[in-house]
Amino acid sequence: MSTLQLTETHPALKAAAKTAKWAMLIVYFVIAVFPIVWLTVSAFKTNFEIETSPFSLPEVWQFQNFVNALSVSGLPQFFMNSIIVAVAATGINLLVTSLASFAVSREQFPGRKIFFTFTTAGVLIPIIAFMVPYYTLITQLRIYDTLLALVVTYSAINIPISMFLVSSFMATIPGELEDSAEIDGCSFFQRYAKIILPLARPGLVTAGTFSFIYCWNEFIYALLLTSSTSSRTVQLAIRFFTSQFRTDYA
Repeated sequence: MSTLQLTETHPALKAAAKTAKWAMLIVYFVIAVFPIVWLTVSAFKTNFEIETSPFSLPEVWQFQNFVNALSVSGLPQFFMNSIIVAVAATGINLLVTSLASFAVSREQFPGRKIFFTFTTAGVLIPIIAFMVPYYTLITQLRIYDTLLALVVTYSAINIPISMFLVSSFMATIPGELEDSAEIDGCSFFQRYAKIILPLARPGLVTAGTFSFIYCWNEFIYALLLTSSTSSRTVQLAIRFFTSQFRTDYA
């Protein structure tokens, strides 16, 4: 007798299984939410309270911490830089990879498999291995210390994983849809824009999410390719609160 049949015939087992399920979900929920709650509460403490009593409530809620973060370090500008870079890089990445994925997954041409293999093999190469080539290219293009340098770099770095995800989704779309579109007179780009691209939206959203998160959290290339505060992202701005002798956690 299967577990499902046992729970259906024994109400006590069914109730116990339901209780265990909700207990596990609550435990996972607490594990996921606790760091966010702790960070939120700690933001209203002094540095001394964070270091001496990290899990207690603040004696006096320090709203001045947020004023200092916005006024002293210029966080609004860095947030805007991060938004511009992440949105632009994700958009360019999806445009390039969707076109390439459409050609690879829906068309037949010599070297198709080799092209796909070499492109997606970039997932296996550590990002840090590209530091010297990217720095050389960016300086030769004379776009060093600009947001454009980060946009171009992040767009290229995320091409392998985005192409792998998008092409996998496009390959599952029935070919009869394209055949019908061709009979109706659709061109190559019309099949891409009106048939395949709308049906591949789950893959595009997945790839775009990965790309946006990477662009927002990336630190190494933002530090390597920028030098002035006008073109740096929020990840670098966080470092302004760390000095040689102390860190302003609050």
